[in-house]
Amino acid sequence: MTQIPGTAGYGAHAAALADQYESLSFADLHRDVLHLFPTTPSRVLDIGAGSGRDAAALAQSGHQVTAVEPTAELRAEGQRRHAALGLAWVDDHLPHLHRVRALGQRFDLVLLTAVWMHLDAPERAAGMPALAQLVADGGQVVMSLRHGPVPDERRMFDVSAEETMALAAEHGFTCHHQGTRGDVLGRDGVWWSVVALRRNA
Repeated sequence: MTQIPGTAGYGAHAAALADQYESLSFADLHRDVLHLFPTTPSRVLDIGAGSGRDAAALAQSGHQVTAVEPTAELRAEGQRRHAALGLAWVDDHLPHLHRVRALGQRFDLVLLTAVWMHLDAPERAAGMPALAQLVADGGQVVMSLRHGPVPDERRMFDVSAEETMALAAEHGFTCHHQGTRGDVLGRDGVWWSVVALRRNA
């Protein structure tokens, strides 16, 4: 099986990571951008869905959610923990998202929570146009970018909000929210950028 570079270190610790993810409140984690999320039933794509925490919360709010998770062990955790919610799980990954794009759907909200910084510069350059193909006109991408020390066994890059917004602008997006927040787990030296991008009609 080919190892996807950005998933390094996740499969071996899937159960513990899923417990950690599920211990965090969706509302607390996304409090800075909750007001941007659709309030009527919409099509949502959660890329790097992990344990399914965010996908589950969005499904419980009435949205039709497709959860993308390339790490088999985490995907299994999510499918088990949120089996009753009817989430559509897809084994796929950035930068190309071939399987998701093959679905022929466009989404009103694409969520990338702690995902984009796993991609190197060429992968980010390829990933943004792939995202653009998946977002409906007027839809949005909301992503968080981790900054600070990189955990052992993980592959991460320090990707700035400014770089991300500039790349997005090349592919038909306009930034309508940029902010920062501390780390909800209180890890030393870790902080986050949060960016919301609107797909121009």
